[in-house]
Formats: sequence, C-alpha cells, structure tokens
Amino acid sequence: MSSLMEAVRAGRTAEAVGLLDGLTDAERRSFLPELKELRKELRKAPWEEPSRRAYPALHAAGAACETGAAAVATWIAAADMRWSRSSPALLIHILGDRDTAWLADVTHRLAGRPASADVPYELMAGLVRLSGCPVPTTDAYVRGWVEHISHLRQLGNTLLDRLRMDPHLAELVHAVFETEDIGSPLEWSSTEGPNSWVDALAQLTAEGVLDRRRTVDACVARLLRGGTTLDNRVFLRVLKALALTREEERERIADWLALASDAVSVVASHAQSVLGSLVLDGELTPRRLAEMSDAVLFRPEKKLVRAQLVLLGKVLARDASAADEVLPALAQAFGHEDADVQERALKLVERHLKKVGSPEVRGELAAAADQLIPALRTRAVETLGAAPATAASMVYEEMLPPAPAPVRLAPAPESAVELAEELGVLLATEGDVTVFERALDGLVRHAHRDRDVLLEALGPVVARRWWAGDAPGHVQRPDDHFSRSHHSFGSGSYGLDLLLATLLDKVRTVTLHEGVQRGRRGQECGHSALTRAFDARLWEVAYRLRAEPLPFLLSTPSWSTGLLEPDELVARLDAYRRLGARVSEADFAQALLRVRREDRGAATVAAERAEALGTAEGTRLARWLTSENPTLPLSRRRTAGMRVVVELGELLDLQEDFPAEFRALGKPVTAYGDRWYCYHWTQEMQRHWLAILPERRELVAARLVRDVSAAALDDTRGAASVLPLLAESEGVAGQATHLCLAYGLGARHPEDRLAAVDALLVLAARGQLDVDRLGADLGELVRSGAVKPSRLAESVRTGAATGANATIWGILRHTLAALLADLDGDAKPAHARGLGDLLAVAAECAERSGARGELPYLAQTAARSGSSRLVTQARRLRSALVAEVAA
Repeated sequence: MSSLMEAVRAGRTAEAVGLLDGLTDAERRSFLPELKELRKELRKAPWEEPSRRAYPALHAAGAACETGAAAVATWIAAADMRWSRSSPALLIHILGDRDTAWLADVTHRLAGRPASADVPYELMAGLVRLSGCPVPTTDAYVRGWVEHISHLRQLGNTLLDRLRMDPHLAELVHAVFETEDIGSPLEWSSTEGPNSWVDALAQLTAEGVLDRRRTVDACVARLLRGGTTLDNRVFLRVLKALALTREEERERIADWLALASDAVSVVASHAQSVLGSLVLDGELTPRRLAEMSDAVLFRPEKKLVRAQLVLLGKVLARDASAADEVLPALAQAFGHEDADVQERALKLVERHLKKVGSPEVRGELAAAADQLIPALRTRAVETLGAAPATAASMVYEEMLPPAPAPVRLAPAPESAVELAEELGVLLATEGDVTVFERALDGLVRHAHRDRDVLLEALGPVVARRWWAGDAPGHVQRPDDHFSRSHHSFGSGSYGLDLLLATLLDKVRTVTLHEGVQRGRRGQECGHSALTRAFDARLWEVAYRLRAEPLPFLLSTPSWSTGLLEPDELVARLDAYRRLGARVSEADFAQALLRVRREDRGAATVAAERAEALGTAEGTRLARWLTSENPTLPLSRRRTAGMRVVVELGELLDLQEDFPAEFRALGKPVTAYGDRWYCYHWTQEMQRHWLAILPERRELVAARLVRDVSAAALDDTRGAASVLPLLAESEGVAGQATHLCLAYGLGARHPEDRLAAVDALLVLAARGQLDVDRLGADLGELVRSGAVKPSRLAESVRTGAATGANATIWGILRHTLAALLADLDGDAKPAHARGLGDLLAVAAECAERSGARGELPYLAQTAARSGSSRLVTQARRLRSALVAEVAA
C-alpha cells in the first residue's frame, strides 16, 4: 500500500494532502483508481469509527487528484461523503493554485448543485474570491449566503452592517427575490430592528445602497409569482417596509389588480387596501374598480368580499355617475355562497338603483337576481323587477353524485417479467388492494409454474430490499428480523417482503413453520383481530412456497372491495381437486370471509355445485353459502371524556370451523382493552382490513372508530382517508360506520373532511345513509366538544354544494335540535360560537330543497334580540321552514 493510501485510511488528512503537494496533474491522477476503490469499499462498510475516520482524508485527496472541473465538483458534492467532508478552508487551499478560469468553472458547477447537496457556502464564496468570477445567483448559493450572513453574529456587528460590507449585495439581494421557499431563513434572524432582513433591506433601499425601483419591482414580482405562506408573509412585510409613495402605487395598478384577484388572502388584502385608497382619491376609474370587484367578489374569503362591498358603497355614495359601471360588478356577489354577503350586496343595489340610467344595466341586475337565495330573490322581484320564480323552477330534485362502481380484478400478470415490474411499483408506492392481491396471486402462480424464471425476473426488484444485503459488517440475518416481527407486518408491502425473502432462501424453514404454528404473539390492540387474519394467510402462503407450493390462491377477490364471487371460488376448488393440490387452511378461511352471500340466488346455485365436488372444502363452502345472511352482533356505545366509541358482542359464526388466527374476528370488540400500545401507526393497512370482511363493514368500522376519532380530537392527519372505502364496502352501515363518518366530518385537516364528505355522498347515493342517526351522532359529538361546529359547517357546506341539499338538511335538523336546546338557558355553551355557521348551511339547504316544518328550540333562538350571526341565521331558517309553498 502506498504512503498516500495509508494516510487516507488512517484519516491523516494533513499528511495525505502534504504528500500530494508539488505533484503534477498526471501524477495526482495516477492515485485516482485506488481512491475510487476505497470509496466503493467504504460505501458498503458499516458506519463505524474506521470509515468515519477515513472519509475526510478521502474527500480531500480525491479533490486534489481529480483534474477536470466537472469531476472535482462531482467529487466534492458527492452524497456518500456529505457527512464527513474535509473543511472548506482545506479544499480552498488544495484548489488555490489552479487556473482562475478553471476555478470559476468549478465554482459555478458547485453552485449549480441543488441546495439539498449541501455544498458549504464558505467553499463556494472562497472560490469566488480566488477566481474573481461573477457571483453565482443559484438557489444553493443564495440560500447559503442568506443563512451564512444571518448567523454570522459578532459583537457590535448587526445584519445591516454585514450587508453594507458585502461586495455582491445588489446581485444577491435581487436573487433572493427570485428564490423559492426562502422565507424561513429570512425570518429566522429577527422580526424587527437592524438584525431583521425586512428592516435591513428597507434601510439599505432608503440609503440608496440598493436601487429603489429595482427592489420594489422585484418585491412586487415575487408576490405576483406566489409561493409558500411564509414567503408571501415575509415579502409582503418587505413591501410594506419600503413605504411606497402614491406615485409608485399608481404606476403598479395592474399589479395590484392581479394580486387582489389571485394572491393569497393576506397579500390580496394589502392590494385591495392600496386600490381602495386610490379609488377614494379619485385615481382609479369606475371601470377599473368594476374589474377589481369582478375578481374580489368571487373569492371565498368573506373578509375580502365584505371589504370590497364597503368600498363599493363608499364610491357609490360619492359618485352617482359610477353606478352604471359599478352596480353590475357588485351584483356578482348575488352568487356568493354566504347568504350574508348576498344580502349586503342586494341592499347596496337597492340603495343605489335609482342612480342607474341605462335600462340595459337594470335588466342585467334583475337577471343576476336569479342567483340569490329564495328569500332574497322574492325581495328582488319587488325592488329590482326580477322575474318571479315559476312553479317548475321551485320543484327541487336532489343531485347526488353516482356511487363509484367496484372494479373487477384483472388476472395475475402472465409473465414473470411483467409481475416483477408490478411488484417493483407496488413496493415503492404501497398500492391498493387490487394491485396487492394481483401481485400476491401472481407470485404464488409463477413460483409454482417455474421458480427459476421467477427468481431471474425478480433480481432487480429485490436487489435493494433491506433484507437482501450481503455487505461487509452485515451481522443481522433477515430471518432474525422476520422471526421477531412475525406478529404483524404493519403494511402490505412488508408481507410481500416475507414472500420474496422466502423465495430467495433468506428465511429459514423453521421460522416459517413457527410463524404458521404459533401465530401472533404479543400485546393486543383494537386492530389485532384484523392483523392476525391478514398475517396468518401471508405466513401460510410463505411456508407453502417453501414446502409445498400452491398452484394459485383461492382467496384472491373478484372485486376491488374484496368481494369474491361464489361461482369463481367453486371453480377454483374444482381446479384444486383436479390438480390434487392441498388447500391452504388460512387461504380458504379468507376466501370464505370474502365470498358473496347477500345474493341468495347466486349463493344457492354455487352451493349446489360446491357440494357436488365431493371434497371437504366443497361441503364447507356449500354449508357457508346456504347459512343465514351475515348478521350484526349486539353493540353498545361507550364514552370517555369527549370520545364516543362502539363495542360489539360475540359472533359465533366467525368462530366455528375457522382457524385459530381467524376466530378473533368473531370475538367481542372492547373499546378500552389493551389499547395503550398499538403498532398500526400508519393508515396503509386499513384498506386491507376492509377487504378481509367485505360484507361486514360494521365489524371493521367498530375497530376504526378510535382511529378516525383522532382526526377530530387529536388533529391527526390522514386518519379519515379510509372512509370512502368504508362507504363503498358491503353489509349494514350501522352505528359504528356512522360514528366514523361523524368524526370525519369534524376532522381538523381539510383533506380528511373531504374524505368524509365523499363517504357521506357515497352512502347517500347507495341508499345506506341514516340521516337521523348521523345527525344525532353529530349533535352528541359537538356538545361533548369532540367536533367543532366550524369544521362541521365546512364539511356540510361542501356536501350541499354538490346538490345534496335535502340530505344535508336531513342531517342538520337532528344536529341542530340538540344544539339549540342548549341555548335555552342562561349559560352559554361552548359550541354556541360556531352555531351560526351551521344554521346558515341549514337555512340554505332548507331554502333550496323546500323543506318545511318545525325545528325544536329554533323559534326561541330566532326571537332573541340583536343581529348576531346566530340570531340572523336562526331567523332565516325559521322563515324558510314556514314559507308558503308556491301553487
């Protein structure tokens, strides 16, 4: 071994660099093969002291020996040496004697790397000084500059002082405005004062160090481009700190209009205030004001819309001649989702209608009144001359989106190569039930058909799996990990790993046998019954891959919901009989749980064919198909604090003649058993749980209630994503299903609420939604504090917007009856604050659907004094419910 390689391996960086000093380019390049070979060796080595010690010396030596600019930049920025690089000062010393043009090339190549490469700013800046090249304005360099200059705190030296001394200030500040997601480092240093980026940039602009016009234009352009919430907040603060003059504001009217129309709320509000000031000073024409209003009045933010209505009112009060231009734009608010906004807009139009001189404009206003809610439209008939609603137009028709149809599973891939490709995608993306089940059946089929061909096709797929490594220092056998973890896979792809590792002889036969015989061991949780059934099938399939390969799986579903058609199962059993194949106990048990029994005619015909097979499994299937329809166990609700859950009683039909690992599915579901520890912390397995019992969703829903409740109570993200699949499943939708839905409608995150709304609409379209039960559940959860009224209001408003007004009203009339009852007293309940929003949605649904009748405690609320949202919306709902039906 050469002296250089000995020094590098020992981590003696200074010695290694010293040995390379004074050598020619050719002499240094001669060491590269050995250095690259050492690098490959270290990549495979465990992260221990020898490798950590060698990396900095290797990093420095490689940078010295590479002579091409591209090669040096690639070596310096290499990901495998990121955590143990040599220092920037040493690299600058090593490269310092090279040609300046070459150094400039290296500098810009390093600066062109993504910021995630984490090239040290000190290195790039040092190379800029050495080469004298133009300063890079790439994302990586600008981020590095901002963070470096922000953190470089010295006594008596502020951020403002450091910026003043920077020779590249103008170029880099301009680049800051063009860098995405830069708000965090800009805001980190300080929020105000000389250590604040906002104040420093404003001060430097005021002093003339930065060109004012260029800075203002860059800031406005940055806001127009948009970005993260933090970016918008920081650059808006910069714009405000620059304190634009009236002339500068007037020059950018088109920009303010664009920001008011499309920017995030806080930026749009500022643009609206600038435009409003220009309007009131007479520096914005009525046509431009109408253009601005067309955009703002369609925004969902009520604060912006109301501010625009106030501005329009002021303009109309000052300038009667503006009415012809402004009122048609104001009438756009007639179509706003908020009835309060509609009423404010109508009042303004009524107040200033006499100022309109054009008949065409009056006709336009009257036509726009068709968008108003029924109560306001009736008023508009009198005041604006709008056409009265016809009897035909008042006939309501519920518009529910069609329920999604189940998807037929395609056959398993015909070729091993195609199967391997699908497995690679599945392992990377956690595909749905259909993809998983096809891949699982495909593995079994191809292992039985030609194991060698399958293993060859799987080579690229398994090469990077965690259990396939044979690197030096790899001391833990994959078999050991599977052995300790066989109680639960946690995700479908992990189960596929077991099968793949079995095929490649990475798991011992004794481990597979123990997994089948012992089943799950360890602490139970609410999902254990589902995971035990799921795991049992995979362990038995894995064991049979080794001991007695199956020709195919009996339990592969026919449909995406997990259902298996009875005639298909009979045909598979017949094929097993002809092949003389021994049935897998767990696979057959899963097939029984999936087979469709609700269609009694098809079940009876299939049962006769199954009985005729003359096999034990055929007889068992026939008995199962002709038994009574699946029933629900006895259930009861339990509460603990704000949380309500469901407990289920015993089901004997799921325990008789089923393997031990499946019998827990029929055992009682206890809400507060050994639940403090649960390793099912992702939602990946929920879709598979529903496919275990596709005709008994209530048994799954009872085990999911606590999970979904966390979306409302604990602000967990994604916990309600399973609800659309629950709605598409089969079987009775009982109290557990509806309770899951209630929690989802009150979830913290919008995507969870949207999933709950989708589930609600699917159940309604399938005729399985019990609006009375769901409404009562929501009332109970809101009263307990588990569901916030404001979140629920957003959910039901979304549902109503699809055309499901009667459905939403049917739910809310029960929810509101419980909540309004709490107002009938001196104490103000916690949920009173958001009750006005729920009443507003209920009123709109009642108006659109023509609902009539009484709602308990509504009259007392509507009779209260004042004009709060609660009271005004209660009055609106009362009026809708007692309105006369058109003849």
